[in-house]
Amino acid sequence: MTTLTSLLAGLLFGLGLLVSGMANPTKVLGFLDLAGAWDPSLGLVMAGAVSVAAMAFVLASKRTLSLLGATMRLPTARHIDRRLVGGSLLFGIGWGLAGFCPGPALVAVGMGMIKAFVFVAAMLVGMGAFELFERRKSRPSRREETSGVSS
Repeated sequence: MTTLTSLLAGLLFGLGLLVSGMANPTKVLGFLDLAGAWDPSLGLVMAGAVSVAAMAFVLASKRTLSLLGATMRLPTARHIDRRLVGGSLLFGIGWGLAGFCPGPALVAVGMGMIKAFVFVAAMLVGMGAFELFERRKSRPSRREETSGVSS
């Protein structure tokens, strides 16, 4: 049942991205071009999405189990640090350069857009590089291993 629900939620999300124009990089770049031919329509889409998500988070925070019986795992972090700001900057730069963010890029791949394939390939390489960096960072260095020093 969880797999079917996940599939239906993903299809609904993808359809919403298509209908709203979020999978069209030209429309997205028009929204981001404040000094040029600005298209504010995606601002309304985002405002609607944030409103619905805010209500869903309020309702979810009052529950211990999801509607399908899974344990609720909501984010608890509230601090703003260098990693959050840096990641946000990278996300915004990528969004501004390509006109895609991850969800709409996957929808555009499904539509056969070559630019989306390039974006998704670059996104996967970036995700892989991040994983390698994080694994190396969490592993003790050779010097620490040989000297018995632990962090």
